[in-house]
Amino acid sequence: MSSAAANAPDTSAPGVPGVPGLPDVVALAEPRSAAAEAYRTLRTNIQFSSLEKPVRLLLLTSAGPDEGKSTTVANLAVVMAQADLKVVVVDCDLRRPSLHELFRLPNTKGLTSLFLGRASGLEAATEIEPPLQATSVPGLSVITSGPLPPNPAELLGSPRMDSVLAALLQRADVVLLDSPPVVAVTDAAVLSAKVDGVLLVVGAGIVKRDLARKARSLLEAVHANVLGMVVNNVPPDSDSFVPYGAAQPAERV
Repeated sequence: MSSAAANAPDTSAPGVPGVPGLPDVVALAEPRSAAAEAYRTLRTNIQFSSLEKPVRLLLLTSAGPDEGKSTTVANLAVVMAQADLKVVVVDCDLRRPSLHELFRLPNTKGLTSLFLGRASGLEAATEIEPPLQATSVPGLSVITSGPLPPNPAELLGSPRMDSVLAALLQRADVVLLDSPPVVAVTDAAVLSAKVDGVLLVVGAGIVKRDLARKARSLLEAVHANVLGMVVNNVPPDSDSFVPYGAAQPAERV
Protein backbone atom coordinates (compact mmCIF):
# COMPACT_ATOMS: atom_id res chain seq x y z
CA MET A 1 0.00 0.00 0.00
CA SER A 2 1.70 3.16 -1.16
CA SER A 3 -0.80 5.65 0.19
CA ALA A 4 -4.30 6.09 1.49
CA ALA A 5 -6.24 9.30 1.85
CA ALA A 6 -8.78 10.31 4.43
CA ASN A 7 -10.31 13.13 2.44
CA ALA A 8 -12.14 15.36 4.89
CA PRO A 9 -11.79 19.03 5.75
CA ASP A 10 -12.78 18.22 9.33
CA THR A 11 -13.01 14.65 10.60
CA SER A 12 -14.44 15.58 13.98
CA ALA A 13 -18.15 15.37 14.61
CA PRO A 14 -19.24 17.92 17.21
CA GLY A 15 -22.86 16.90 16.91
CA VAL A 16 -22.32 13.61 18.74
CA PRO A 17 -23.67 13.74 22.33
CA GLY A 18 -21.15 13.80 25.18
CA VAL A 19 -21.35 10.12 26.07
CA PRO A 20 -18.29 8.62 27.84
CA GLY A 21 -16.47 6.30 25.46
CA LEU A 22 -18.20 7.71 22.36
CA PRO A 23 -15.70 9.65 20.24
CA ASP A 24 -16.52 12.72 18.18
CA VAL A 25 -15.57 11.20 14.83
CA VAL A 26 -17.05 11.34 11.37
CA ALA A 27 -17.15 7.54 11.02
CA LEU A 28 -19.92 7.53 13.64
CA ALA A 29 -21.64 10.85 13.09
CA GLU A 30 -21.73 10.72 9.27
CA PRO A 31 -21.21 7.08 8.26
CA ARG A 32 -22.30 7.69 4.65
CA SER A 33 -20.00 10.66 4.11
CA ALA A 34 -16.99 10.65 1.77
CA ALA A 35 -14.66 10.97 4.77
CA ALA A 36 -16.14 7.91 6.49
CA GLU A 37 -15.83 5.95 3.25
CA ALA A 38 -12.17 7.00 3.01
CA TYR A 39 -11.52 5.44 6.41
CA ARG A 40 -13.21 2.22 5.32
CA THR A 41 -11.00 2.22 2.23
CA LEU A 42 -7.99 2.70 4.49
CA ARG A 43 -9.13 -0.27 6.58
CA THR A 44 -9.35 -2.44 3.46
CA ASN A 45 -5.93 -1.31 2.21
CA ILE A 46 -4.37 -2.26 5.54
CA GLN A 47 -6.04 -5.67 5.52
CA PHE A 48 -4.71 -6.40 2.02
CA SER A 49 -1.26 -4.89 2.57
CA SER A 50 0.13 -8.22 3.76
CA LEU A 51 -2.06 -11.26 3.24
CA GLU A 52 0.59 -13.75 4.39
CA LYS A 53 1.13 -11.92 7.70
CA PRO A 54 -1.90 -9.87 8.78
CA VAL A 55 -1.17 -6.46 10.27
CA ARG A 56 -2.32 -6.80 13.87
CA LEU A 57 -0.07 -4.27 15.58
CA LEU A 58 -0.21 -0.92 13.80
CA LEU A 59 1.53 2.34 14.73
CA LEU A 60 0.29 5.74 13.57
CA THR A 61 2.54 8.77 13.68
CA SER A 62 2.98 12.07 11.87
CA ALA A 63 5.76 14.43 10.89
CA GLY A 64 4.64 17.26 13.14
CA PRO A 65 1.82 18.20 15.52
CA ASP A 66 -1.79 19.00 14.63
CA GLU A 67 -1.94 16.84 11.50
CA GLY A 68 -4.99 14.86 12.63
CA LYS A 69 -3.09 11.78 13.78
CA SER A 70 -5.18 10.98 16.85
CA THR A 71 -8.43 11.66 14.99
CA THR A 72 -7.28 9.27 12.27
CA VAL A 73 -6.55 6.63 14.91
CA ALA A 74 -10.04 7.02 16.40
CA ASN A 75 -11.83 6.86 13.03
CA LEU A 76 -9.79 3.87 11.87
CA ALA A 77 -10.50 2.07 15.15
CA VAL A 78 -14.23 2.68 14.75
CA VAL A 79 -14.46 1.35 11.19
CA MET A 80 -12.35 -1.69 12.13
CA ALA A 81 -14.66 -2.43 15.05
CA GLN A 82 -17.63 -2.01 12.72
CA ALA A 83 -16.11 -4.79 10.60
CA ASP A 84 -16.51 -7.17 13.59
CA LEU A 85 -12.87 -6.92 14.65
CA LYS A 86 -11.90 -6.69 18.29
CA VAL A 87 -9.85 -3.50 18.47
CA VAL A 88 -7.71 -1.96 21.21
CA VAL A 89 -6.41 1.60 20.87
CA VAL A 90 -3.40 2.58 22.99
CA ASP A 91 -2.33 6.16 23.61
CA CYS A 92 1.46 5.91 23.37
CA ASP A 93 1.83 9.67 23.12
CA LEU A 94 3.20 10.11 26.61
CA ARG A 95 4.02 13.78 26.03
CA ARG A 96 0.75 15.26 24.71
CA PRO A 97 -1.89 12.52 25.07
CA SER A 98 -5.32 13.24 23.65
CA LEU A 99 -7.23 9.96 23.22
CA HIS A 100 -8.78 10.22 26.71
CA GLU A 101 -10.27 13.56 25.65
CA LEU A 102 -11.35 12.30 22.23
CA PHE A 103 -13.09 9.28 23.75
CA ARG A 104 -14.23 11.18 26.89
CA LEU A 105 -12.57 8.71 29.27
CA PRO A 106 -10.78 9.17 32.61
CA ASN A 107 -6.99 9.12 32.50
CA THR A 108 -6.06 8.35 36.10
CA LYS A 109 -4.85 4.90 35.03
CA GLY A 110 -3.47 3.89 31.68
CA LEU A 111 -0.43 2.59 29.83
CA THR A 112 2.11 4.04 32.27
CA SER A 113 0.30 2.38 35.18
CA LEU A 114 1.63 -0.94 33.87
CA PHE A 115 5.18 0.24 34.46
CA LEU A 116 4.84 1.61 37.98
CA GLY A 117 6.86 -0.36 40.51
CA ARG A 118 8.46 -2.50 37.81
CA ALA A 119 12.22 -2.41 38.12
CA SER A 120 12.75 -5.03 35.42
CA GLY A 121 10.88 -5.65 32.28
CA LEU A 122 10.02 -9.00 30.81
CA GLU A 123 6.90 -10.66 32.11
CA ALA A 124 4.56 -13.30 30.76
CA ALA A 125 1.75 -11.80 28.75
CA THR A 126 -0.77 -13.89 30.66
CA GLU A 127 0.27 -12.17 33.90
CA ILE A 128 -0.51 -8.67 32.64
CA GLU A 129 -3.94 -7.12 33.07
CA PRO A 130 -4.09 -4.05 30.81
CA PRO A 131 -6.35 -1.21 32.06
CA LEU A 132 -8.78 -1.51 29.16
CA GLN A 133 -11.67 0.94 29.09
CA ALA A 134 -14.78 -0.04 27.14
CA THR A 135 -16.27 2.42 24.69
CA SER A 136 -19.76 2.90 23.31
CA VAL A 137 -18.58 1.23 20.09
CA PRO A 138 -18.99 -2.58 20.32
CA GLY A 139 -15.64 -4.35 20.10
CA LEU A 140 -13.55 -1.20 20.68
CA SER A 141 -11.53 -0.63 23.86
CA VAL A 142 -9.04 2.09 24.79
CA ILE A 143 -5.96 2.27 26.97
CA THR A 144 -5.28 5.90 27.78
CA SER A 145 -1.79 7.21 28.46
CA GLY A 146 -2.00 7.31 32.25
CA PRO A 147 0.23 9.66 34.28
CA LEU A 148 2.98 11.18 32.15
CA PRO A 149 6.47 9.78 32.83
CA PRO A 150 9.80 11.66 32.77
CA ASN A 151 11.34 9.21 30.26
CA PRO A 152 8.77 8.25 27.58
CA ALA A 153 11.22 6.88 24.98
CA GLU A 154 12.98 4.61 27.49
CA LEU A 155 9.64 3.32 28.75
CA LEU A 156 8.27 2.61 25.25
CA GLY A 157 11.48 0.89 24.20
CA SER A 158 11.71 -1.34 27.26
CA PRO A 159 11.23 -5.13 27.40
CA ARG A 160 8.21 -4.44 29.61
CA MET A 161 6.53 -2.74 26.63
CA ASP A 162 7.08 -5.91 24.60
CA SER A 163 5.19 -7.86 27.25
CA VAL A 164 2.37 -5.31 27.30
CA LEU A 165 1.95 -5.50 23.52
CA ALA A 166 1.97 -9.31 23.65
CA ALA A 167 -0.76 -9.21 26.31
CA LEU A 168 -2.87 -6.91 24.15
CA LEU A 169 -2.53 -9.16 21.11
CA GLN A 170 -4.03 -11.97 23.20
CA ARG A 171 -7.10 -9.81 23.78
CA ALA A 172 -7.63 -8.18 20.38
CA ASP A 173 -7.59 -8.80 16.65
CA VAL A 174 -5.95 -5.42 16.00
CA VAL A 175 -4.01 -3.05 18.28
CA LEU A 176 -3.60 0.56 17.15
CA LEU A 177 -0.88 2.69 18.73
CA ASP A 178 -1.08 6.49 18.70
CA SER A 179 2.44 7.93 19.00
CA PRO A 180 4.07 11.39 19.00
CA PRO A 181 5.33 13.03 15.79
CA VAL A 182 8.40 11.18 14.56
CA VAL A 183 10.39 14.28 13.66
CA ALA A 184 9.90 15.91 17.07
CA VAL A 185 10.92 13.02 19.35
CA THR A 186 12.29 9.50 19.01
CA ASP A 187 9.30 7.69 20.57
CA ALA A 188 7.66 6.64 17.28
CA ALA A 189 10.95 5.38 15.84
CA VAL A 190 11.51 3.30 18.98
CA LEU A 191 8.02 1.80 18.80
CA SER A 192 8.25 1.12 15.06
CA ALA A 193 10.58 -1.81 15.73
CA LYS A 194 7.86 -3.52 17.80
CA VAL A 195 4.93 -3.36 15.35
CA ASP A 196 3.81 -5.02 12.13
CA GLY A 197 3.41 -1.77 10.25
CA VAL A 198 3.48 2.02 10.43
CA LEU A 199 1.17 4.62 8.91
CA LEU A 200 2.45 8.17 8.48
CA VAL A 201 -0.35 10.73 8.78
CA VAL A 202 0.23 13.88 6.74
CA GLY A 203 -1.95 16.95 7.14
CA ALA A 204 -2.55 18.52 3.74
CA GLY A 205 -1.75 22.22 3.87
CA ILE A 206 -0.26 21.83 7.36
CA VAL A 207 3.08 20.09 6.96
CA LYS A 208 5.72 21.03 4.39
CA ARG A 209 6.86 18.35 1.94
CA ASP A 210 10.43 18.44 3.21
CA LEU A 211 9.25 17.66 6.74
CA ALA A 212 7.08 14.79 5.49
CA ARG A 213 10.05 13.38 3.56
CA LYS A 214 12.22 13.68 6.67
CA ALA A 215 9.60 11.81 8.71
CA ARG A 216 9.56 8.93 6.24
CA SER A 217 13.37 8.88 6.10
CA LEU A 218 13.58 8.63 9.89
CA LEU A 219 11.24 5.64 9.87
CA GLU A 220 13.08 3.94 7.02
CA ALA A 221 16.39 4.51 8.81
CA VAL A 222 15.21 2.24 11.64
CA HIS A 223 13.84 -0.29 9.10
CA ALA A 224 10.21 0.39 9.97
CA ASN A 225 7.62 -1.31 7.80
CA VAL A 226 5.99 1.85 6.44
CA LEU A 227 2.71 0.72 4.89
CA GLY A 228 1.93 4.12 3.46
CA MET A 229 0.85 7.68 4.09
CA VAL A 230 -2.59 8.86 5.13
CA VAL A 231 -3.24 12.24 3.56
CA ASN A 232 -5.60 13.94 5.96
CA ASN A 233 -7.58 17.17 5.70
CA VAL A 234 -7.85 17.07 1.91
CA PRO A 235 -10.56 19.48 0.66
CA PRO A 236 -13.14 17.31 -1.11
CA ASP A 237 -14.31 18.12 -4.60
CA SER A 238 -18.10 18.31 -4.61
CA ASP A 239 -18.37 16.51 -7.96
CA SER A 240 -15.88 13.76 -7.14
CA PHE A 241 -17.06 12.83 -3.65
CA VAL A 242 -20.79 12.27 -4.02
CA PRO A 243 -21.45 9.09 -1.97
CA TYR A 244 -22.44 6.10 -4.09
CA GLY A 245 -26.19 5.64 -3.72
CA ALA A 246 -26.81 9.28 -2.80
CA ALA A 247 -29.67 11.09 -4.47
CA GLN A 248 -28.69 12.48 -7.88
CA PRO A 249 -30.36 15.28 -9.79
CA ALA A 250 -33.00 14.00 -12.20
CA GLU A 251 -31.69 13.73 -15.74
CA ARG A 252 -33.45 15.71 -18.41
CA VAL A 253 -34.99 13.62 -21.14
